Amino acid sequence: MSRKASDNVEYTLRSLSNLMGEKRRQQADGSAGSGAAAAAGERSLIAAESCSSLNSAASGSELERAARRQFQQDETPGFVYVVSVFSALGGFLFGYDTGVVSGALLLLKRELNLDALWQELLVSSTVGAAALSALAGGVLNGLCGRRPCILLASGLFTAGAGVLAAARDKETLLGGRVVVGLGIGVASMTVPVYIAEVAPPHLRGRLVTINTLFITGGQFFASVVDGIFSYLAKDGWRYMLGLSAVPAVIQFLGFLFLPESPRWLIQKGQTQRARRILSQMRGNQAIDEEYDSIKNNIEEEEKEVGAAGPVICRMLTYPPTRRALIVGCGLQMFQQLSGINTVMYYSATILQMSGVEDDRLAIWLAALTAFINFIFTLVGVWLVERMGRRKLTLGSLAGTAVALIILASGFLLSAQVSPRITLNPPDPSHQNSTCTKYSFCNGCMLDPDCGLCYKLNKSSVIESSCIPVDKDSTMKAAWGRCSNETVFKKEDLFWAYNFCPTPYSWTALLGLILYLVFFAPGMGPMPWTINSEIYPLWARSTGNACSSGVNWVFNVLVSLTFLHTAEYLTYYGAFFLYAGFAALGLAFIYGCLPETKGKKLEEIDSLFENRLCSAEAQ
Repeated sequence: MSRKASDNVEYTLRSLSNLMGEKRRQQADGSAGSGAAAAAGERSLIAAESCSSLNSAASGSELERAARRQFQQDETPGFVYVVSVFSALGGFLFGYDTGVVSGALLLLKRELNLDALWQELLVSSTVGAAALSALAGGVLNGLCGRRPCILLASGLFTAGAGVLAAARDKETLLGGRVVVGLGIGVASMTVPVYIAEVAPPHLRGRLVTINTLFITGGQFFASVVDGIFSYLAKDGWRYMLGLSAVPAVIQFLGFLFLPESPRWLIQKGQTQRARRILSQMRGNQAIDEEYDSIKNNIEEEEKEVGAAGPVICRMLTYPPTRRALIVGCGLQMFQQLSGINTVMYYSATILQMSGVEDDRLAIWLAALTAFINFIFTLVGVWLVERMGRRKLTLGSLAGTAVALIILASGFLLSAQVSPRITLNPPDPSHQNSTCTKYSFCNGCMLDPDCGLCYKLNKSSVIESSCIPVDKDSTMKAAWGRCSNETVFKKEDLFWAYNFCPTPYSWTALLGLILYLVFFAPGMGPMPWTINSEIYPLWARSTGNACSSGVNWVFNVLVSLTFLHTAEYLTYYGAFFLYAGFAALGLAFIYGCLPETKGKKLEEIDSLFENRLCSAEAQ
């Protein structure tokens, strides 16, 4: 305990003692004023007074002990917050590098003529690499510690940003996105564990949720950067993708001076160093009880599983950790299957699909949705220790399912009022084209080889034709009225690729906003928060690596298939599919997720001793 803290405690205790002494003097003065009482009464009063004094003294002692406990509980050193913020910069980079692609894609597909497959590759290559490195990160965390893994992630983020900024072709871009993905994977499974292990129990949920707050903050910042650099005539995407090097360098420099996790150090036998760091993290609070609890827990676990083989095998054969792993991986799976990264990676594209014609407007509207995501993640930080993990997750996913239904219904409504194709000009090249078979814009829009050339009469679409798109640029038709951008704009003609003109484009924006209002406070942060808590120390790195790996595998699955799913199931069919997955996730969480609020990390193992998805497990 520091000198300043000791002085404050002593001052508090002296004040309490003075108050109790004053109370006894007042009682004595009151007794002296009753001199007319009989002798027996005086003796009785003296006896009562003596008992009162003893009770007061005992009460004062209890108050002193309570004051000491309260003082120790209330004082959390600022160093804990410094460590958490520098750690959460990994979350910021995670958010920035996954969110920036939403706006960058609109520029890249025009400048580099990217088709749907290449767009999906640039998105999914990052999350695919993240899935692999998240699994490898579990081994690295166990062998090297949390701090070296965060330094490694910072280095990968910096290197990837440099490659992306200097890229001259789509293949180099793909390589840069893979390097960034490796950094994201290591950071995604290391940062929540590190914060959970250095945080005091009463702040753990809130501080781990800060990581998700930084993820959403990174996504919002990326969308603003997208909007700013979208006004550059050329190469705006280079600045968008390269600026992530700045926070990566800051985190790297910061972690050169920050400590290792005390729990990992105790596990490796570096007990003196662990006690010193734990004292830094707890300030004036007594650490003996916490230190002994961690040490005893590690010793018991090592006795139980010392010769039981690889950690993942031990986890699967030990029922409580097996159940925890199922719950943790299930949470991460349903987070992705409910479509969050479809919304975040393709938000600008989704808005353009709904009928928003201008690239810049779509990018800025995507920034609005990212801001909503950030604000309501703040709400989650405020709610997590009030509502608890279970209630917050259930309410969040229920609202998410409803929002997905609204989003799908908006696309369905637009499809039902889709403009009719009124002109079918002959192809001058006499090649058979699928574009001529469509009778409505909705079918033409879903075909990646076709676009709509049309005129407007006030708000009505007239003289519309479905024409093959130019092979070198999706901004114009291969032939006909809309094949020359300069000419067709002068003739009041419009070219729509990947969207149909509709008066209901606002429904997509409303659906996206409602989706993030419900998703951000609960299903955004809770899978990461809960996974950082539910595994015993010997299984924590591996458990988080497995759950992070599941998150990234399903992230790849959803992001790699979204555009093609939309083509085959239609846009409204894709979002109805995600709503169905969210409903399944709601049933899983209701049946299987116990409440971990306020529990010590060493106590949570007991929550999974009962049969999974039973009444006793909740």
